[in-house]
Amino acid sequence: MKHNQEKPLLSKQEERLGLMLWFRLSRLYNQSIRESNQHLKKWNLTAAQFDVLVQVGSSRRLSQQELADKLFVTKGNMTQVLSRMEEMGLIRREQEWKTKYLSLTEKGQALFDSVVPVQEQFQAAQFSKLDREERRQLLHLLGKLQK
Repeated sequence: MKHNQEKPLLSKQEERLGLMLWFRLSRLYNQSIRESNQHLKKWNLTAAQFDVLVQVGSSRRLSQQELADKLFVTKGNMTQVLSRMEEMGLIRREQEWKTKYLSLTEKGQALFDSVVPVQEQFQAAQFSKLDREERRQLLHLLGKLQK
């Protein structure tokens, strides 16, 4: 098998360091999702439902495809979450020709207004162990990795 010519083979030490970074990021992400889900239980929401609430509430109205694109999931993956949120009376789906549009109901808007500021504060506080410069540096480094 040919190796990618652009990336040189890593030494065992560098490979180990890379793996340690990957595991640490993975654990941090999973921990953050668990803590978010726990926090969102106060509003009877999952992290996935919160993401939908934020996207639909911020856009006022968007298509199911636009939502899937924003959340990096397939339309099929969203169906169950959207059905549950519709049952809860938080969103409405409207079919216009081949496109399904989503918007918040009055109940959904009220929930959006109450939960989003509190959850954003909760999420931001997860980085409070870092000072401002460390947070900026981490943001820069993660952005560099993402490119």
